[in-house]
Amino acid sequence: MKVEIDQDKCIGAGQCVVAAGAVFTQREDDGIVELLVADVPAGSEDGVRDAEMVCPAGAIVVHD
Repeated sequence: MKVEIDQDKCIGAGQCVVAAGAVFTQREDDGIVELLVADVPAGSEDGVRDAEMVCPAGAIVVHD
């Protein structure tokens, strides 16, 4: 599973970090999402899919 983020779309809501904190973080200065890892670790897949679904800006795209 791979994850793409579009930082230009991100509004800093933080729902991705709540759903999958092992994969996503937010920049301290503006709250924009960043990836912590290049590949999703085992056991985090459901959280990443949830993050994609709850992102209000559609800034997360998951590729299986």
